[in-house]
Amino acid sequence: MKKYINRLFALTALLIVGAACENDAELTYLKDVQFPSEIKITPSTTFVLLEDNADTDAITISWDKVTFPIEAPVTYAVQFDVPSDITGSNAWLNATRIEVGQDVLTKTFSVRDFNKIATDLGLPADKANKLIVRVEAQMDRKVFSKNVELTITPYEKAIVFGEIYMPGSYQGEWNVETASVLTAIEKGVYQGYASVLPGYGTGFKVNTARNWEEFYGSSGGDNIQKMNTTDLQMPGEGSYQIKVNLNTLKWSATAYAWGIVGTAQTGGWDNSTPMSYDHQTKTWKVTADLVPGALKFRLNNKWDVNYGPKDATTNTINRDDQGSYTITEAGTYDVTFTIDETDPNTNGYPATATCTIVKK
Repeated sequence: MKKYINRLFALTALLIVGAACENDAELTYLKDVQFPSEIKITPSTTFVLLEDNADTDAITISWDKVTFPIEAPVTYAVQFDVPSDITGSNAWLNATRIEVGQDVLTKTFSVRDFNKIATDLGLPADKANKLIVRVEAQMDRKVFSKNVELTITPYEKAIVFGEIYMPGSYQGEWNVETASVLTAIEKGVYQGYASVLPGYGTGFKVNTARNWEEFYGSSGGDNIQKMNTTDLQMPGEGSYQIKVNLNTLKWSATAYAWGIVGTAQTGGWDNSTPMSYDHQTKTWKVTADLVPGALKFRLNNKWDVNYGPKDATTNTINRDDQGSYTITEAGTYDVTFTIDETDPNTNGYPATATCTIVKK
């Protein structure tokens, strides 16, 4: 009898443990989670994209909140793929994924960005193609909305060459011969970088050549006007991405800086030490006091775009690589970062960049 009682106790214990495990799983994994409704596409699901409208909005995708059994922020992302890649064992593996953010329920893409998504997925220009979009919600697992089919006619981006220049007080002197270069990224659209150091001014003009025969100044707000003598103004000290559109006569200055990050610098892994842009050498630079520890590079004090070395014995650094350099001796170092980049709004960063880390 005692033997049977012991077996009964053991079986009861197993049932209790199993039930507890099942309840725990139900709280986090077994409870059904899904999008409450289909995602919404505006203004339509058919698009004919034109390069002349590159700066205008093309598509807005919105969705209702997805409720998980845990009370925490939900991270959303939008995925695009071609119809042939959304089934089978490799479904969606080649998709273009754009993270939207936590508890954000809408995402708008410009004509430029939408066209790049389409062409990166191999859709031919000047032809109507099918494109599939869905939204991903992630917390303790990933769930996906129903697929929506789009029809898109992308354009072939014109190959453009040329540059304009931005002489200004950020140089320490107004010298058009050594001014920062804004390179053509599209027809009539130019982009470059400038840093305003402490004690330097923020004013500048935009010149079409390294002379003063034709230049643009400010006509108020984000507007520019040919031969206007009023200076354009960067927001203040810091580094900026400057974009000038001679088609629309608009300009912008967006805070933008590469920085060093890691335990070798003062901010650890949480806060980068920003670098300044040397417009003459087209190099990002910083002189910093470092201690023994790890060091790598990232953009705008975020992890969205970062570089680390696959081989720390070289000066080549690789995008999204987990590697870092090891600083073995405390001291003052000159650190540089050089990258050949396209339009950051399209995440067109190359696979590799270069750097130097030299103890003074």
